[in-house]
Amino acid sequence: MTNIYNDILKFKSESKKLLAILLDPDKVVLENLVVLISKINQSSATHIFIGGSQVKTNILDELITIIKQNSNLPIVLFPGNPSQISDKADAILFLSLISGRNSDFLIEHQVKAAPRLKEIQLEIISTGYILVDSGSETAVERISKTKPLERNNLDLALATAQAGEMLGNKLIYLEAGSGAKRAVPLEMIQIVSKNTEIPLIVGGGIIDLHGIKQAYDSGADIVVIGTAFENDINFFDIALSSAVYSKD
Repeated sequence: MTNIYNDILKFKSESKKLLAILLDPDKVVLENLVVLISKINQSSATHIFIGGSQVKTNILDELITIIKQNSNLPIVLFPGNPSQISDKADAILFLSLISGRNSDFLIEHQVKAAPRLKEIQLEIISTGYILVDSGSETAVERISKTKPLERNNLDLALATAQAGEMLGNKLIYLEAGSGAKRAVPLEMIQIVSKNTEIPLIVGGGIIDLHGIKQAYDSGADIVVIGTAFENDINFFDIALSSAVYSKD
């Protein structure tokens, strides 16, 4: 069994920041994957997340196998539904969409996934998933049929995160959504970070290195980059000699 969560806690206790690259199997071209992985290896990424709101391809196992052959970074599943489970990965974010009230994404998908997860050796990391308004409808909102939290309702965002923590979630994930027009408000990151104890993930709508640093400075322990890297695999080249991130 892996100890990815313990490593995350260790980094948090040392005030070191983590960076996850999110790869959507529907958007990955296997023929170009080795080049893609080389770019990730050259960046300051500490984790690779795999998943999407609605994965239609059946290349998940093959995708993870190729990544493992070419990278030593831990691979964490970020599933949109129970079909996105692979025993090739190292861990899974066991997500519950606690910002919504659709029972399918609060508990039903988790019930369906549980028997499969009991059969395989994946580290299971319970994660409270909070969708935040980004200025346009995202795939998560459309598929989950839930409304995101309002950007200016910081009290509700905090109460939701605290409820997730009290329910036993090991991580809180503030998400603006894939391809979001606006990232999670920095004030929301700050208030959640300061008033919860568990590690905080922030993703969606972050389009440059400055945005990553702002999220870190506001209290994010892990920042997730997906669309920006999909659109430009050279996204991190400028950061190779910088000290914005820490992998040590």
